[in-house]
Amino acid sequence: MTLHHARHALLVLILAVSSLLAACGNGSQADRGPVTITADSYCSLDGMALADYPGPKAQIHYAQGEPDLFCDTVEMFSIYLQPERQRPIVAMYVHDMARNDWDHPTGDWIDARTAYYVAGSRRRGSMGPTFASFARQSDAAAFAAREGGKVLAFDEITPEQVILDGGVLKDRAM
Repeated sequence: MTLHHARHALLVLILAVSSLLAACGNGSQADRGPVTITADSYCSLDGMALADYPGPKAQIHYAQGEPDLFCDTVEMFSIYLQPERQRPIVAMYVHDMARNDWDHPTGDWIDARTAYYVAGSRRRGSMGPTFASFARQSDAAAFAAREGGKVLAFDEITPEQVILDGGVLKDRAM
């Protein structure tokens, strides 16, 4: 092999490897981890500013495109549990409320699928009743003992528990 052919082969190899590396990162959210909530972070469902409301927030990351951010864990479940959902999910995150201030959660994101949730507590999120999220079952149980509610694993939450049609239509006090 001549020097010219060796250089050409090396150039082809470099271009091929570069193309493969670029394709691996194209649109994939899997390795980016949770998004940091800022004053400019808005809920994907209703446009509410996430930083302005209490309670745990949530994120869904898809195989393609930008992640969806939610001002409430109930909203995340309402999207995740839709039977017609077609976008492949690569990651889901919620706040660990054992490590966050309820009124101003800022970080300590955990995998939503391994988290424990407290349903029916006295604490309210941005949309009213919410699922308080915790990394450890013992923290969820302590929260439920203090604030009321029932501890549930991710797979125990059903579509009937996350219907988002309450709002004004069911407010009999108006």
